[in-house]
Amino acid sequence: MYKEVTAKKFDFASIKGITTSQLKQHYKLYEGYVGKTNKMFQKLEDINNYKKPNSTYSSIRSIELGQSYALNGVKLHEFYFDNMGDSNIPYGNILDLINKKYGGFDVFMEKFKSVGMAVRGWVILALDSIDEDIHIFGCDAHDVGSIWYSYPLLVMDVYEHAYMIDFGINRRKYIDVFFQNIDWKKVNKRLDKALR
Repeated sequence: MYKEVTAKKFDFASIKGITTSQLKQHYKLYEGYVGKTNKMFQKLEDINNYKKPNSTYSSIRSIELGQSYALNGVKLHEFYFDNMGDSNIPYGNILDLINKKYGGFDVFMEKFKSVGMAVRGWVILALDSIDEDIHIFGCDAHDVGSIWYSYPLLVMDVYEHAYMIDFGINRRKYIDVFFQNIDWKKVNKRLDKALR
């Protein structure tokens, strides 16, 4: 029996420059991924969906692809919504790692923002297990470009649905506003957890 996923609640009150309307519409999309994830989990319980597997088309192939897209959509949105809020001045262990890796916060910020302009879906600063260092990863979709066994520290959604209501097609302006809303306290907590 699968365990049902429930949508987490986020406090958007401290986010500045992104309207409540934009955030609520975006949150509804996240709730949709939660619902679809539960639907995929339910379908994976039915042994009939495993019959006649085929890599071109079959029930289990479709369900598995849907599951990875929906479940990653849930996780990435939860990281995204959670890493916005107060405490928007970089500090602590994450700033030390950023300065060591990129030679300064401004260089990191320029690279992160550039990746945000270059990919279609997500930008993720993660601590990777292969070299135990931070990296900026860009993903075109929830399930395209994922890096296994790396721990997301900072996640930015650059799909149009994240900014179109407020910024139209001006992604660059949205990214600037996102950076003003990063909760570095949350990012540091994620880093501390990843380093344990």
